[in-house]
Amino acid sequence: MLTRLSSEATALSKSHIETGLPVEPRLKSVELPRTTGQLRQAARAVREQDWCRATIDTASNIRSVHGPLGGPVIVFGPNNFPYAFNGVSGGDFAAAIAAGNPVIAKAHPAHPHTSTLLAEAAVAAMERSGMPKATVQMFFRAPPDLGKRLVSHPITGGAAFTGGRFGGTALKEAADAAGKPIYLEMSSVNPVVFLNGALRERGDSLAAELNGSCALGAGQFCTKPGLAIVQSGPESDAFLAKLTELTASTAPGTLLTPNSPKEVEDTVSTLQGAGAEVLAGGKIADVAAFAFEPTLLTVSGDRFLEKPEKLQSEAFGSVCLVVVANDLRQMQEIAASLEGNLTGSIYSDTKGSDDGDYDAIASVLRAKVGRLLNDKMPTGVAVSPAMNHGGPFPATGHPCFTAVGIPASIIRFSALHCYDAVRENRLPNILKNKNPTGSIVRFIDGSFTTDDIQ
Repeated sequence: MLTRLSSEATALSKSHIETGLPVEPRLKSVELPRTTGQLRQAARAVREQDWCRATIDTASNIRSVHGPLGGPVIVFGPNNFPYAFNGVSGGDFAAAIAAGNPVIAKAHPAHPHTSTLLAEAAVAAMERSGMPKATVQMFFRAPPDLGKRLVSHPITGGAAFTGGRFGGTALKEAADAAGKPIYLEMSSVNPVVFLNGALRERGDSLAAELNGSCALGAGQFCTKPGLAIVQSGPESDAFLAKLTELTASTAPGTLLTPNSPKEVEDTVSTLQGAGAEVLAGGKIADVAAFAFEPTLLTVSGDRFLEKPEKLQSEAFGSVCLVVVANDLRQMQEIAASLEGNLTGSIYSDTKGSDDGDYDAIASVLRAKVGRLLNDKMPTGVAVSPAMNHGGPFPATGHPCFTAVGIPASIIRFSALHCYDAVRENRLPNILKNKNPTGSIVRFIDGSFTTDDIQ
C-alpha cells in the first residue's frame, strides 16, 4: 500500500515534522516495517480465511462463519503511532478491512499530512484492486458530538478507538446506547512488580531497565510502565536510589503536541495531591521542544491503598510512580486494588528464591491484565497471532479482544453468520460441502437437541 506514496522520503519527513519522532530508527526502521508487515498479515488472512472460523455440523446441517458487520467501521487512531495505529493504515484499519468492512477514519490532528498521504495510498490501492471507491474514507477535525453520532448511527457497523479514557468512554456510552459494537484502547499504567530476590540479584540493572522502558518514546507508549511495586527493605532502598539517579540524568524526550507538557504536569500534580513524593524531575523541561522532565515519584503502600484511583492516574510521558509496600501481603492488596491494565510484569530471582512470592502475586495480577510478563518490560508489542493487546476496563472496553495480532484482532469487526438447512448452492463457498476455497473448516458430526441444554 505504501509503495504509492509520492516518495518514502517525503512521507518520513512530514511525519518527523508533525510528531517530532526521529526518522531513524523509529519511523523508517521500526514503525514503517511494522505497518506494512501487519497489512501483509491481514491480506494473507483474507486469502486464507482462517479468521472466519467456518464450522459445519454435518448431522444437523447447520453451518456458521464470521463475516462483515454490514456497515462501515469508524476508526479513531491515536497520536503516538502515526503509521502503525493510524486510522488509514494501522492495526484497527487492517483488521476492519480484512473482515470485509468499509472504513471511515478520523485523521488525528497531531499528524494530518501523514494521514493524508496514507489515505492517498489507500485510494490508489483500492483503484488498483478494483474495490468500491468508498471503501476507505477519511475526515479531519470535527466536534465531539460528531464522533458520538458516527459511532451510534443506524448504518454504522462498529467502531474502534485508541486514545484517552475521557474520549473513549464518551464514545462507548453513545455506541452502547445505540447497540453498536465499539472496541477501545484507553488507559493503562502497566504495573511492574519487583520481588526482593530479583532486587538482591540484579537491582541496578533492573533500575536501568525500568528507566529505559519509561523513557522510550518519551514515555508515550500505551504499554509504558507507569507504576512499579516493591517491598520495603534495603533491596528496594538501593533500587530507588539507583532509579532516582538514572531518572535525573535522562534527557527529556520530545512530546507529541503543544498541550502534552501541561497535561503531564497536571497528572503529576494529581499524584502529588494524593500523597506521592517527587524524587526526580517533576517540571516542564526548559528545552526548545514540547517536553517534560523524566519524573520519578514514590508513595507508601498504606497511602496508595487510601487513594488507589488517583494514584493510578496515567501520565502520557516519562513518569513512573514506585509504590513501597510493607510486606508481601500488602503487595497482594495493592495488586488487588489495581484497575484493568493492558499488561502486568513480575520480576523474580532467576534461581527461584522468589517462586512462592511470585505465585502469591501472579494469582492476583493475572485477573487485572491482558498480558502477563515475566522478567521483561511491557513496552514491546509483537504483531503475533498469540499477542493480546487488550485487557479489562479501563484499559479497553472488553477483556475478550485484542487490538494487535492477526487473525484474532479481525474477529472484533465481524458478525457470526449462521445458516440452518440452507441449500448448498445458496451457501458461501467456504461453507459448501466441497469447500472450493480450500479454507480451514471445522467439521462436527453430531446432533444436538433441546435435551442437551440444561
